[in-house]
Amino acid sequence: YDVYAMFLCHWHRGQVKGHEVAPPPSLRAAAGSYLRKDLLMVLHHAAMVLVCFPVLWRQGKGDFFLGCLLMAELSTPFVCLGKVLILRQHTTLHKLNAVALLVTFFLCRVLLFPYLYWAYGRHRGLPLLGVPAALPLTYNAAAAALLAPQLYWFALICRGSWRLFRPPAAQQLDPH
Repeated sequence: YDVYAMFLCHWHRGQVKGHEVAPPPSLRAAAGSYLRKDLLMVLHHAAMVLVCFPVLWRQGKGDFFLGCLLMAELSTPFVCLGKVLILRQHTTLHKLNAVALLVTFFLCRVLLFPYLYWAYGRHRGLPLLGVPAALPLTYNAAAAALLAPQLYWFALICRGSWRLFRPPAAQQLDPH
């Protein structure tokens, strides 16, 4: 659903870019443009389906980890609301949403990985720093691959929030 909804947004945004109505591109051209622009997001959603769909055949194994990964989606409504509120920047609602996004994204996406390592270590009687050595290299590599875009996106969110909350720049006086 998310991939389709994002494609529709891309399609309609392309038709009204600059507020002039352009002729609709072919479906193939629009899909190609969409994939070039949002390939990482499409791959993210495909991976979520490939990881979550086999839940029917896991026989209860990995439910804790799957639940934690799905908690990462708690920040999604704030991301979506932020895209809507971008038209009303510097309003109280926009600022409250920015704070909620920062907090939920940090807690549910960035701190998720250290928490998973801590919880696994606690279950196995290992100290937090001993967990990576106790796991197969592929697990650590997968965790790093999943964490890297979260850190990148969090940095972008922090930069956007900084712009929203920073004091207005002092206006330069014209000497003439």
